Amino acid sequence: MKKISILPFAIIFIILLYPSISKCQLQDVLEVESEPLKEIPQNIENYRKGNAAIIFKTSSGNPLQNVKIEIKQKTHDFLFGVIIFDLINNRNRDTYKPEIYKQRFRELFNLAVFPFYWAGYEPTPGMTQWQNIIPVIEWCKVNGITTKGHPLVWTHSAGVPKWLSKFPVTLTEELLKARVINIVNGFEGKIDIWDVVNEPINTRTWRHTDAEINEMGHFREPIKDAADYTEMTLRWAYAGNPKAQLIVNEFGQITDKTIRERFIKLIKELQSRNTPISGLGIQAHYWMTDWYNPKDLWETYDVLSELGYPLHITEFIPQSSGKEITGNWRKGKWTLKAQAEFAEQFYRLSFGHPAVVSINWWGLSDRRIWQSGGGLITEKYEPKPVYNRLKKLIHEEWKTNLSINTDKNGEIKFRGFYGKYNIILITDDGGIHSFDIHLNKNEENKWIFTIK
Repeated sequence: MKKISILPFAIIFIILLYPSISKCQLQDVLEVESEPLKEIPQNIENYRKGNAAIIFKTSSGNPLQNVKIEIKQKTHDFLFGVIIFDLINNRNRDTYKPEIYKQRFRELFNLAVFPFYWAGYEPTPGMTQWQNIIPVIEWCKVNGITTKGHPLVWTHSAGVPKWLSKFPVTLTEELLKARVINIVNGFEGKIDIWDVVNEPINTRTWRHTDAEINEMGHFREPIKDAADYTEMTLRWAYAGNPKAQLIVNEFGQITDKTIRERFIKLIKELQSRNTPISGLGIQAHYWMTDWYNPKDLWETYDVLSELGYPLHITEFIPQSSGKEITGNWRKGKWTLKAQAEFAEQFYRLSFGHPAVVSINWWGLSDRRIWQSGGGLITEKYEPKPVYNRLKKLIHEEWKTNLSINTDKNGEIKFRGFYGKYNIILITDDGGIHSFDIHLNKNEENKWIFTIK
């Protein structure tokens, strides 16, 4: 695997930051800041791959010696995703060139995130948008794409329907409970991963006053109050589907240690209450123009992983807008090239950390995008450099495809990325036999196949 070298612009930045620094001191600083980058290849080898052994025998029990075997990885266990909002045809909005959109999507991703913002999902009381979501879920299932819902509960004004203000707070809480249980239970088997509570330490709890319902925005409640509100929503979701993965999602944790510390306090409080939690969500766009320092990103993963849950990168959207790059790692403009380079660095670091289980990009196309230039493809759905960079990374560098012959015992051994494989055996007379296996983490991964 190619090693990522220390970026030259980091040197300029550190010299400006520390004008009196010596050459030796400068090298020491660079070594510390870049250490996570150096560890990436070995981390990926250690945490994302496993050993496999397969024995091939005849029906009489004899080993099939020196037979050609083709090993083709079909899927990843790690989830590489993007929001699929553009395919949900609601509010009389049609999708632009849906077949091309679907092609670009399935060529790169195995995770689709669906919109469940209350204001959009139920714009009129009782009139939900489930019928627009189901066909897209079915397309995902046919194409082997895992589905996820976002978010069930978000008290920001963007996540609360205006019609809710007609009712007293005691009743709105009952309506919220019914919403969470009905959605999680109703979509069981169709969507089993949920961002249950969005931004709980940076927005109001549900115990607001009636007048505040249309003023919900960023607001830091006491940890105990945030825990009360988050706990009850997680328990409602668990009641709806005890087998679902339930995630608590929060922004700002990579660059703002105060937010991270508050989030950790919240999770520890929820743990003390035995609250059902399956994973922690990290929004990676707090400052939309930041190029994260690798050390800061790695530290965030390390600290949060100590809580004992899988980490999900829920929202990531580097851009090619031409804006100035901010943060303490790189300077310059957000160009197409910079977007691709930052994305690769971020994906390598995240894929290389054992606690991270998914990365979700916040918008496939520049046609409808939250941050200008944040898509992976253009408005006309042409791949941008970042799309091609990630495709090469995910489907070439991080996939195992081998050709190998069996030994005298009829056995092959290989080390591959975790996921599903198609194993093809080709006999001397041209016969072809196909087998499917799943290389799983923390399993023995040994098989014996009999050829008739």
